[in-house]
Amino acid sequence: MELVDYYRYIAIFTFADNGIHITFPDLPGCVSFGKDEEEAMRMSKEGMMLHLYAMEQDNDEIPAASKLRNLAEQEELEKNETFMLIEAFMPPFRERQSKKFVKKTLSIPYWLNKEAEERKVNFSQTLQNALKRQLNI
Repeated sequence: MELVDYYRYIAIFTFADNGIHITFPDLPGCVSFGKDEEEAMRMSKEGMMLHLYAMEQDNDEIPAASKLRNLAEQEELEKNETFMLIEAFMPPFRERQSKKFVKKTLSIPYWLNKEAEERKVNFSQTLQNALKRQLNI
């Protein structure tokens, strides 16, 4: 699957007493929330990028974005709803995601753990170094 650098999707912002609920008609399951408009804009973009990144990682087909005119004809908005165009430039986001650390749970013998702790071994760094050697990277 070829990665796309730039995505633009329409979100529906639903204003409620407790904040703004966000959905994306073209991206089922992509939802977010913000307590005010500023946070809603930030969270909608972050949520959309996370959703699209996960789809890319799973090799899911990314749907084409609807045109605003077509979506407006299909979706009847309530008085407390509005369309918002959300844009995302993915390369820096992908870079950040690829450098995130993930927590791993593993088991080692008690005696080895005791010896390593006494010598103040950095377990994370040791595992990273061992994996790099194992993978020849």
